[in-house]
Amino acid sequence: MSQQITPDLPNLELRPSVDSLVIEDDTPVDNFFSAKLQRLLVEVLYSSWASLGMDRPFVADADIGIFSSVSRPPIVPDVFVSLDVEAPQDFREKKNRTYFVWEFGKSPDVVIEIVSNKEGNELGSMLQDYARLGVTYYVVFDPLGQLGDDALQVFGLREGQYVLLEDPWLAQVGLGLTLWEGVFETVEGTWLRWCDRDGKVLFTGAERAVQAEAKAAKLAEQLRVLGIDPDD
Repeated sequence: MSQQITPDLPNLELRPSVDSLVIEDDTPVDNFFSAKLQRLLVEVLYSSWASLGMDRPFVADADIGIFSSVSRPPIVPDVFVSLDVEAPQDFREKKNRTYFVWEFGKSPDVVIEIVSNKEGNELGSMLQDYARLGVTYYVVFDPLGQLGDDALQVFGLREGQYVLLEDPWLAQVGLGLTLWEGVFETVEGTWLRWCDRDGKVLFTGAERAVQAEAKAAKLAEQLRVLGIDPDD
């Protein structure tokens, strides 16, 4: 098991002032597909977490700056997941509006980068930056084949360096990743999705609702066959 390292983490008793830091610059998401995929990856965790038997608190979000130090610019992953942390409640306080590592007490456990061009250097400097930050799992999803033939690459941190994992199962967080062909928000394509250990995708809230309606309709039909009015 790798040990998460956070070399830039300040002493929690000496939390730096964040008054002068720019934490929101309103930079937009670069394309529709990335925006949809971010929603899918974040929403499904909040919809399915309890069904997995998970009782560990977590925070997941998209396009949020990760600050490891006041002297370093933030890294802004497309999606991140951090376990065993509580979401801040009062967003009027600046320290609660972004991910300051010294406030949460740890780096995120998972970051996902969605490749849309060759400018991000996801397999070069960005990979090194996340290793330096101590992120346990680094995921690169390349749906357009900008970086090569591998649409999905998952890296695990080992002694401060990333190694490519053969199995996209993130053991330390109890989640897996898989490529899924289907329709999300009326768009058909290949989507990156969370899955359980058996490879079964985690449902979104909308998918859960459809599934519940189908079960209810089936039960109602069975009752009618028995001569029972399901509305009674």
